[in-house]
Amino acid sequence: MNHQKTRVLIVDDDLETSRFLAGHLSRRNFEVSLASSEQEAMRLFRTLDPMLVLLDTAVAAAESTLLEKLKHAKPTTGVIVISANKDPQSIFMVSKLGADDYLNKPVDLKELDLRITRVLDNRQLYSEVTHLREQVRRQTDFTMLFGTSPKMMEVKMTIEQVADTTATVLIRGESGTGKEVVARMVYSESSRCDKPFVKVNCAAIPHELLESELFGYEAGAFTGANRQKLGKFEQANGGTIFLDEISEMHPALQAKLLHVLQDHEFSRLGGKRDIQVDVRVLAATNKPLERAVEEGVFREDLFYRLNVVTIHIPPLRERREEIPIFLEFFLERYSEHYRKHPAMFSDYAISRIMDYAWPGNIRELENLVKRYVIVGNEAQIIRELSTHKPIVSSFSTPAVTAAPPNSPPPQNQHGNNSGQSEMEMPSLLEIGKRAAMQAEREAIERVLAQTRWNRRQAAKLLKVSYKALLNKLKAIEEHNKGQIEH
Repeated sequence: MNHQKTRVLIVDDDLETSRFLAGHLSRRNFEVSLASSEQEAMRLFRTLDPMLVLLDTAVAAAESTLLEKLKHAKPTTGVIVISANKDPQSIFMVSKLGADDYLNKPVDLKELDLRITRVLDNRQLYSEVTHLREQVRRQTDFTMLFGTSPKMMEVKMTIEQVADTTATVLIRGESGTGKEVVARMVYSESSRCDKPFVKVNCAAIPHELLESELFGYEAGAFTGANRQKLGKFEQANGGTIFLDEISEMHPALQAKLLHVLQDHEFSRLGGKRDIQVDVRVLAATNKPLERAVEEGVFREDLFYRLNVVTIHIPPLRERREEIPIFLEFFLERYSEHYRKHPAMFSDYAISRIMDYAWPGNIRELENLVKRYVIVGNEAQIIRELSTHKPIVSSFSTPAVTAAPPNSPPPQNQHGNNSGQSEMEMPSLLEIGKRAAMQAEREAIERVLAQTRWNRRQAAKLLKVSYKALLNKLKAIEEHNKGQIEH
């Protein structure tokens, strides 16, 4: 197993033991840091982002608190507790608090190596399962975003053409149209999909901190910079960085970004050497950058560097035919999330929703459905929309008679537009469900293969009960049997 870049944090107030373990791990090509207190441990943990922590339970006499803090800050980090206490109750407690393994002092180095390898292997498997789960979720989001609209099909075609290149892509569209979903789709369909995807919201970070966030800093670069910190570009090396709201980047920092795009290198704050990176840049904006260039707040040369390929996402009001699909999708998602099951919107409500301008686009529509699921009062939701001026749709909406403003909406009925026969094909939601089920089957089969069909261990890694996994395996068996018979 290659530990070339594996960072380990040893937390122990016994300096002699710490140095002994650090020397052993350093010889095995681990990158080791030491902490002797809870405060120092948390600071290094946040700064260095280690993959593994060796935690001595005697540190600051608050080992359970520190263990909980570490696991809360990043559950995927492996933690091996090392203690001179052999009491089974203590072992049970640290296990309950999230420790991945437990070793007694004095530490046997061969046993330590075995435990570290096992924990890191399990962490890797957990990451792969999490990645597969995320792929299932994103695939559903992608399916929903590229619904029945011809304009969105054009966007999808552009993504397919540029995804597996190294071209910089500028994604343009109003707030809430799904720019991040498009960026993730470009990433997921590229050859870099197994490498990091790092998002930076340029508007959410004060400009005086954004430079250190993007490019990192060296120890001593400024007051409080006690240790080196890697920036987002280094974290994204080999993969993709997504710069959201790029128009908000301060002009002073734009020059450094331009240098990275041109020469693929930069220097950390306080650094004396250039660092080379291989990072694909995707950027997004909800503002016209051409106007920003004219006003002198955005560099023209940077604009041309970013604007190699442009993907424009049309607002929801220009693809209203997708609104019923989004309504159904979000209603099912949040009904499951909140464990509430209100009826589908009535035809009257859908007609009002279709006529609304949706300045906040898909995000605003999603929030409306979320409120409806929580409150369960359709009339209240429609009253919210009534405060805005409606826009007449350019295509036919569900053929219902609009009720007078003060009359209550009709009883909920889920119907299709009258005069239009249903197409004999699965709905977009059904297509998304099938894709999710297929990805779930693949994830289960992969984890079972890696655990050598240890179903209890697989259930634990998949974060489902043993009974739930058995039910899913039975469903997969029945599905496969049906495919063979068919």
